[in-house]
Amino acid sequence: MPAPDFSRHDPEDMYGAIRTFTQQFAVGRESAQEVPVPEHAPSQVVVAGMGGSAMGGDLLRSLAAPTAQVPIAVNRGYTLPAHVDDRALVLVSSYSGNTEETLAALHEALSRNAQIIALSSGGTVTALADAHGFPVVEMPGGMQPRAALGYSLAALVTLAERLELLPPQNEAWAEATRTLEGISMREADPNTALAHTIARRIGAHTPLVYSGNGLLETVNVRWRGQIQENAKRLAFGNVLPELNHNEIMGWEEDAAVHTQLAILMLRDVGDHPAVQRRARVTKELLLDRAGAWIDVASEGEARLTRLLSTVHLGDWVSFYLAMEDAIDPTPVRLISRLKATLADT
Repeated sequence: MPAPDFSRHDPEDMYGAIRTFTQQFAVGRESAQEVPVPEHAPSQVVVAGMGGSAMGGDLLRSLAAPTAQVPIAVNRGYTLPAHVDDRALVLVSSYSGNTEETLAALHEALSRNAQIIALSSGGTVTALADAHGFPVVEMPGGMQPRAALGYSLAALVTLAERLELLPPQNEAWAEATRTLEGISMREADPNTALAHTIARRIGAHTPLVYSGNGLLETVNVRWRGQIQENAKRLAFGNVLPELNHNEIMGWEEDAAVHTQLAILMLRDVGDHPAVQRRARVTKELLLDRAGAWIDVASEGEARLTRLLSTVHLGDWVSFYLAMEDAIDPTPVRLISRLKATLADT
């Protein structure tokens, strides 16, 4: 099938980057097999990163929640928690290698003699690794960090397997690869793409992403971030059961803003039965209030497959939203201006 021509609105080929999602896994997995890991299990694992570079840590935390025997946390900011010490493993994730906040956290990890493994395509992170002797999972450069998630997530999952935070994932990876290749074929053609249908149903509405608080909670965050960065739209969200204890009250009185919102409910067969029941009842209560209600189900059997299938679909939704609005998905001009302004002050 020849690729559709989106070059008018996608000159830097975000379409192509999303299509490589499955292929990135093999590279990231192989790279992570080659670096040394601590001989003894760490007391905790902290993934230090920002934006797209931190997302792999969020997804790992959700994936490993049922099996990890030590805490896994994601640290977005300049400072590490006080409990990070020389028994902790800090996974420093900076695609560019120059992320300001992540570099500050890396220096703190070094000062506390924490065990460190970095994931990066180069920059200052790699230079510090050479100077201090900690290993680096090397990633190919030249992409937007959010478009390189396959590399970092595959590397983090592989490291987690080697650290016995996850059971061996070989069968899950095989199923995930098959499933994602099928999804990619389907979604790459707007005529068959579920994501294109979802994007059209969202239309001019502001997306409101809901999910359970289990496997898909961080996928929920990924959907919002991709819509914000690729489609240049505001997107909001919340999780069940918590939203039933507060946010749902914001829907009680009729308001014009309600009809401007499209609720996307991410569903997973592994959601707690009570959460599945709450999702059904919440839909009954809000269906006539929201401008649109769109159910989205994960695909596959293994937890890894269900996680990745929903991530991949969300990336395509954000892309097709951008194309519907004739917006170039790649540049992040306000972020670039923000960084430049901060550098000058």
